[in-house]
Amino acid sequence: MVGQEHVVRALINALDREQLHHAYLFAGTRGVGKTTIARIFAKALNCEQGVSSTPCGECTSCREIDEGRFIDLIEVDAASNRKVEETRELLDNVQYSPARGRYKVYLIDEVHMLSKHSFNALLKTLEEPPPHVKFLLATTEPEKLPITVISRCLQFNLKRLPVALIEDRLQLISDEEKIEAEPGALRLLADAADGSMRDALSLMDQVIAFGDGQISEADTRSMLGTIPREQVLKLLVLLAEKNGPGLLEHIAGMDELAPVYSGVLDELLALLKTLALAQVVPEAAAGADGIDDLIERIAPEDVQLFYDIGVKGRASVVQLPDPRAAFEMLLVRMLVFSPAADVEPGNGQIRPPGDRSVENQTANDAQDENPAGKQAAELVANADPTISEVAGTEPGAAGWDELVGKIRVSGAARQLASNCELERLEEGAVWLRLAPGAVGMLTDQLKNRLRKGLSDFYGRDLKLHIEAGEIQSETLADRKSRESIEKQKAAEQSIASDPNIQAMQDAFGASVQDGSVQPLD
Repeated sequence: MVGQEHVVRALINALDREQLHHAYLFAGTRGVGKTTIARIFAKALNCEQGVSSTPCGECTSCREIDEGRFIDLIEVDAASNRKVEETRELLDNVQYSPARGRYKVYLIDEVHMLSKHSFNALLKTLEEPPPHVKFLLATTEPEKLPITVISRCLQFNLKRLPVALIEDRLQLISDEEKIEAEPGALRLLADAADGSMRDALSLMDQVIAFGDGQISEADTRSMLGTIPREQVLKLLVLLAEKNGPGLLEHIAGMDELAPVYSGVLDELLALLKTLALAQVVPEAAAGADGIDDLIERIAPEDVQLFYDIGVKGRASVVQLPDPRAAFEMLLVRMLVFSPAADVEPGNGQIRPPGDRSVENQTANDAQDENPAGKQAAELVANADPTISEVAGTEPGAAGWDELVGKIRVSGAARQLASNCELERLEEGAVWLRLAPGAVGMLTDQLKNRLRKGLSDFYGRDLKLHIEAGEIQSETLADRKSRESIEKQKAAEQSIASDPNIQAMQDAFGASVQDGSVQPLD
């Protein structure tokens, strides 16, 4: 019983002390050992050497149980024997003593499939069981069992097996059977098993047949429909670059490998999860090849958005008749809805909102016809960061709000900027004053992102100083909050003064529900 030590230990102690219950419930997902542990328990109860946690495995009872022909072990599949008549016929023999063994053991698999009347019949027996009878119930859905049945059983929850444990077991089996197995292939099989040892063994048998007695990574990927990890990493790189055309071209290349797109999406989500953890706790990226380069290239809010879109859209990749199209739409959605990117109409290019290359090209075209305009543009391009046309020179100048809207920052970094006012500009340095209520936002990571946005905008490396202090003027965040409150009040006033609303209030005693009025943007 691999990976279920918590259950095995409890049963060993019960057998060795002979503190036995009349009914046991084994719950867990498919292929984790529910029926197997029940059969082993039946051997321990009926071994001719005595009740013990170490049945001999050689006596007649042990061998017959192993071979499935022990007369006092009654195995029932509740999925196909769920009628009350069948259950009553089964339980009518409970009162009779065992024919051969020490205990008569009823092993009911998928017990949650029994009908309501069948449960009632079983419950009556569980309430007053004969001393020579033991019930072993197995189910994948314990929540469907009546609480009255569960309360009369000792319940053991068998857990899903971790990938590393399944991989180790497959390696042990391949070594014992003298089968050549590549570690990467066993890892793929363990991943595909989804916590089930039985599924892992079935997949192992399939790939052995597929690979003519060997287990290679290439054969395993081909059988499972998975693709190399580097291909999925390339998807993340293209997402980081906001490269829509390149993304679709890469998916077209992947399609030649006939991948299972739901599996590709699962690998992409796993990489995004690792990336998100690494951005918060750098140690989490240890040993994750290729992730280090992406930590700074993809904004944390983008990582969260990509993961959320992938999780919510997975059903479409599984259910739609064209999984490739669904997968492509999912990745395009990640680009289009990215808070750090805009879609430039007409050419499908994805660019950040602070990227002024298109505007600069338009200005250059105009400057070719207007020499004065060309000189002005050159002056702005080479402007010292202390110039006041953009950001203003006075503390709290409205120009700071305008600059926040133009620099290439998003998410939490933009919120940090919105809660600041410009204190002063010096040669190569920007000084900001942060509202006291927003001090919790001041982290090194957000400060560096804001500094980079300012440096990119001015085209030179700037120093950024942020200190908390009393705000002299209204910050951008305060202004937006005030405007939102004013819009809400105006909307509520508009509803309150509407003649139709007033007429309904007068005629029917109607009232406007609190929170139901929302202003139109």
